[in-house]
Amino acid sequence: MKCPFCHHNNTQVIDSRLMEEQNSIRRRRRCAACDRRFSTYETVELRMPQIIKNNGERVMFDPLKLQTSLQRALHKRPISAEAIEHTVHEIEECLYKTGSKEVPSRLIGELVMERLAKLDQVAYVRFASVYKSFKDVAEFTRTVAGLERTDHS
Repeated sequence: MKCPFCHHNNTQVIDSRLMEEQNSIRRRRRCAACDRRFSTYETVELRMPQIIKNNGERVMFDPLKLQTSLQRALHKRPISAEAIEHTVHEIEECLYKTGSKEVPSRLIGELVMERLAKLDQVAYVRFASVYKSFKDVAEFTRTVAGLERTDHS
C-alpha cells in the first residue's frame, strides 16, 4: 500500500479490525519512510454477471428491473414486500454463485418462475404467460396443468 503522504511503497499494518456493519476490514497502517499513520478499508467486490439478452445484446444486471417484474406478477396477491425483496436477493445470490461473467436472460426467467411457483401460483401463471409467450390456449393450459401436478406431489 502506497503512503498517501510521501507516496513511499513500504507501509506496515499496525492493527486490523472487522467492521461488521459494513462487511469490511479497517486496517491501521504506518509508513516506514515518513512514520505517518493512516487507515485503509478492505471490502469484497462482488460483480454481477452481465446479462445476455435474446437478441445478443449484453446489459448490466438490474435488481430493480427484477423487483418490478416480481411486483407486477404479484400485483394484488397476498405476498409481502419483504418476500419480494427476499426473492430478489435469492436470485442475485444464484447469479453470483454461477461464477460466470455472463449469463443468458432466460436463466433469470427460469429462476423467477421457479420461485414464483413456490411463492404464489397465480403470480407464476401471470409471469409464465408473458415470459413464455404462449402461442395458444392449449400451451397455456398445459403449463397450468403441470403446475397442478407438482402441487399434488
